[in-house]
Amino acid sequence: MSKQAGIKTAKEAADNELILAFGRLQGAANRLEYLLGRALEEECGISHLMFEVLLILGRAGAPGLSMRTIAQEQVLTTGGATRLVDRMVTAGLVARADSPDDRRGKLVRLTPLGEETTVRASRVHVENVQRYFVEPLPVEDRERFAEDLRILSHTARDVLPRLR
Repeated sequence: MSKQAGIKTAKEAADNELILAFGRLQGAANRLEYLLGRALEEECGISHLMFEVLLILGRAGAPGLSMRTIAQEQVLTTGGATRLVDRMVTAGLVARADSPDDRRGKLVRLTPLGEETTVRASRVHVENVQRYFVEPLPVEDRERFAEDLRILSHTARDVLPRLR
């Protein structure tokens, strides 16, 4: 009998070990997102999502990335990515430039202020990740936990459909 077949009541569903484990993961992620995102907003004036885009662009380097690539990396619609990048352009963090490979295409790249903000925000973020994400875990479990998260993230990424 499968685990699903054994669930006959709402109480059994609520107490199911897999449902509880995933709920704890989701709860921890939501709380950490709030704590770390709030610190980025208060100390650096950017949202966590903006920070993630700055990191993606920093990783990509020159000449930048297409809006579609940014959207796919962040699991956003292209419209959502465009609105986010528009706010980042207004803030002076990124700029749009002509694509060397596509006359009609635009690429998004970091500005000097975007580079500076990425570095400053990364320092804040690393400090908070250490405090809230690493330090609560037993030292002997940290490396395995990080590897398990990588596996889960890549497995989910590989199953997601590609945005068009």
